[in-house]
Amino acid sequence: MIRLRSVARSVAVMLETIDLTRRFGPVTAVDKVSISVRSGELTGFVGGNGAGKTTTMRMVMGVLGIHGGRVTWQGRDVTAADRRRFGYMPEERGLYPKQGVLDQLVYLGQLAGMSAVAARRSAAGLLDRFGLADRARDKVEKLSLGNQQRVQIIGAVLADPVAMVLDEPFSGLDPTAVDAMADLLREHTRRGVPVLFSSHQLDLVDRLCDRLVIMARGRVVAAGTVDELRAGFPPRHRLVVAGDAGWTRDVRGVHVVDVDGGTALVEAEDGDPGADGQVAASLQALLREAVRRDTVLEFGPVVPPLSELYREVAA
Repeated sequence: MIRLRSVARSVAVMLETIDLTRRFGPVTAVDKVSISVRSGELTGFVGGNGAGKTTTMRMVMGVLGIHGGRVTWQGRDVTAADRRRFGYMPEERGLYPKQGVLDQLVYLGQLAGMSAVAARRSAAGLLDRFGLADRARDKVEKLSLGNQQRVQIIGAVLADPVAMVLDEPFSGLDPTAVDAMADLLREHTRRGVPVLFSSHQLDLVDRLCDRLVIMARGRVVAAGTVDELRAGFPPRHRLVVAGDAGWTRDVRGVHVVDVDGGTALVEAEDGDPGADGQVAASLQALLREAVRRDTVLEFGPVVPPLSELYREVAA
């Protein structure tokens, strides 16, 4: 597993799993998974289908039994009372299709310990915020899947949770609802609430998350901030010339990652750029050769997208 150097600032770990393990018959679906969710941070939980994300989140919430390891809250073993104060959004939505939207939200609020009056007030405000105020009396089954997702989100945040565990909360949402959801989560993290959410939308995770946990085959394979993940890989540069860039493969000291027509993606074999930011000597030699041979259209560092980092660590 890639475990990266933490950032300088100290942020309290609120929700933590320690060597969490779950088996289904002979298959170990979650294998000694240790993750930390910090106060006031959005932690993205990323992995392919079957990686173990949903199983891990269910164990955190007590929905599935634990075969090994621990879940802690504020440094001690989590209790049922703690979990009742967590906002949880499961992968399989748990709404009652024949019940009215507002009545259902009031019921969910009461399950979380709210009074009926407080639950109704909070639900009405959130329905208005998500553009569903005029659907409050409708049965859930009358709503589109996207609007049902909005209602499920409201149910998870209704009772002002002290932590959030959200399994694919952005699935099925249109861009406006995604923005509203992101704003809502950030309001909670600004108050110190730790948020763990899973998503397959890596561009969204890249944009929103303070930290990432990447799982593959039941194990954590990388954890850290996006910048820390990027720092763990050799810097790359893109060279674009007017003609064909195949000749770059013959330049000493340069590893060519990919060539496509006039575009070459390269890494220096003689080390990273120095502390003063100067390009490695081999890359300078590559640029000189490019100028001698052709018209240079572009040359500069490439910031790898999260999707590329994910593919490399999860392979």
